[in-house]
Amino acid sequence: MAVNTGQSLVFVSEDWKVELWEHRNTTFAISKQTKPTIRVKIFKKTLKGDFVAGHYQDFQLDSLNELALQIERYIQFAVGQNIRENV
Repeated sequence: MAVNTGQSLVFVSEDWKVELWEHRNTTFAISKQTKPTIRVKIFKKTLKGDFVAGHYQDFQLDSLNELALQIERYIQFAVGQNIRENV
C-alpha cells in the first residue's frame, strides 16, 4: 500500500515501511542546490507491531529514471526482497 501524506510518500507492507521525501539542507553553508535531494528511510516492524527506523539514504541524481532505479535497488537490498507488485 502507498500513501501520499502531502509531505512524504509512504509505502507499507506487512514487515516494512518506506518513506520518501524531498530533503532540504537546513545549514547555511550550502546556499543553493542545483538538484533536489530525495531521502529514503526504511523502517522494520517489530514483534509488537511498531515500526523502528533503520536505514536511510539521500539520493541526488540528474536523471529521474536513474534516480528511480537507484532508489528501487537501495530499498530491495535494504529489505532483502523484491518490492515490485505482481512479481
